[in-house]
Amino acid sequence: MRPAGFLLAMFLAATALAQPPVDVARKPAAKAKPAAKAKAAVRPAWAQLTAEQQMILAPLKADWESLEPERRRKWIGVAKRYPKMTPQGQERVQRRMQAWAKLTPEQRREARENYKRMAKARAEKRQQLRERWAEYQALPPRERESLTAEPRRK
Repeated sequence: MRPAGFLLAMFLAATALAQPPVDVARKPAAKAKPAAKAKAAVRPAWAQLTAEQQMILAPLKADWESLEPERRRKWIGVAKRYPKMTPQGQERVQRRMQAWAKLTPEQRREARENYKRMAKARAEKRQQLRERWAEYQALPPRERESLTAEPRRK
């Protein structure tokens, strides 16, 4: 994996662990037919989102139709909490969404795997990685660029 992709994946994993998990409750369907259940699983389509949800989730518009239903529900949950966030929190969500939208499918897969690995890691190890990420973030931009340009050492 390229160093820049690795750093972004580590950032997404570390910051996701710092946030409470997204839990969007689904109401059970009242004895829906199998075809209706399958159709509901791909909803909501982008056009079915409210104007506010579309505005908040705009960085994901191009990929929305290819997102799995579970991921759509999670993003809708983010959009639901968005108005209650501080301006700094809203800005952070927008930056992360934009960064996520720019990732290739392979980079997204790697980021998800890193997140799962981090979630299983001991709390001490997670804290250590958060501290290392904070140190990296504190570096001047030129030093960060030089680190991402270097080949990754194992």
